[in-house]
Parts: sequence; structure tokens; C-alpha cells
Amino acid sequence: MSAADARRMADPSGAAPRRRVGLFGGSFDPPHLAHVALARAAVEQLGLDTLHVLPTGQAWHKARSLSPAEHRLALARLAFDPVPRARVDARELRREGPTYTIDTLRELRREHPDAELVLVIGADQAEALHGWRDSAEIPRLATLAIAERARPSEGPVPFDASHVPGGTWESVELPPMPVSATAIRALVGAGEPIDTLVPEGVARYIDQHHLYRSP
Repeated sequence: MSAADARRMADPSGAAPRRRVGLFGGSFDPPHLAHVALARAAVEQLGLDTLHVLPTGQAWHKARSLSPAEHRLALARLAFDPVPRARVDARELRREGPTYTIDTLRELRREHPDAELVLVIGADQAEALHGWRDSAEIPRLATLAIAERARPSEGPVPFDASHVPGGTWESVELPPMPVSATAIRALVGAGEPIDTLVPEGVARYIDQHHLYRSP
């Protein structure tokens, strides 16, 4: 039984439950198997009716330049289109200026006034959430769903829930998957294979378009 089915059965009134609309953002430069696993787990465990996968536009918190938007959008579609109920949403790539999650939440609240928004983030993002623009408004607009997975560095730091605005959240369970986009870009630049770290279509696209190769 899916999480969505369980939610429907749990309501003794028989009333239709509120739709749950998820958001899962990131640079996806490139998207890797841990990203895909998180999307699948979020849809199933949180009972999402739809999951908006949002490649970020101009990331305000990234020191490095991201790959061109058209490549990251294509990579995201290759990675996430096979995930049930996930849809790649290009709105942040079309937005001018720095990309802020709060703007996307406000837009989706207007588009889905009767739905429950669910913001899916990693534990590292949750701990930094207090530094995001209008962070106090985020938990008023959306339920926070936090996924903890093995981090790329040695000795993962336990999740510190005191950083979560509002103090309440849902969890998404994932197996340890110590893989990062940074490491994948470095492997490509060194001419090393990445086929065990990213979906097959993503690896093929990176190779065909010569992404992440050293100048």
C-alpha cells in the first residue's frame, strides 16, 4: 500500500485528503542516483500527488558558476522523468536574478491554494535554512520534509533539528549514498567513469556534450 493510499484510509470521514504537492530543488549539476533515490522516496513515503523537481536558476549561495541552464534542464529531465508523479519544473531557470525558494513557494501557493505544499530538502540544507531569504515564512507555506543520508565527507554530523524554523518536520528515509555532484564533476574532468553514480541517460548526455571536462 502506498503512503497516499494509507492517508486516504486513515480519514474516518471519508473526505478526500488535501493534495500534497512536493518541491525538490537543486542545481542538479549533474543530477545523480542519490537525487533520484530521494525523489522516489519522497513521492512514496510522503504520499505526494505531484513532485516539482526544480533546477535552480542563478543560485545565490553558490560560489561557482553553474553549467548552462539548457544542459541542467535536459539532465534533470533524463534523471527524473522516469520517477512516478515527478515533473521537472523549469520556472526557476526562467526567473531573472538570484533564485530564492521562498519565491517559488509563493508562486506554487497561488497555483495550488487548496493543496499542502511539502518542501523536500537534505539535512545539510535544513541546518542552513535559517540563512535563507524569509526563512521564517517557509514553514508557514510548506511542510518541511528532511532527508538525511550519508554525506560525502568523513564522519557525518548528526542532524541538528534546532536549526529548523518552526521546529516541526517530516522525515524521508534513505540508505547511505555517499555521492556528490562535486565528486562526479571531478571524475569527469579526470577522465574517470561515472556510470555507477548517475542514470545511464545522464552519463551519455554528459559525454555527448563534453560537460565538466577540463579546458
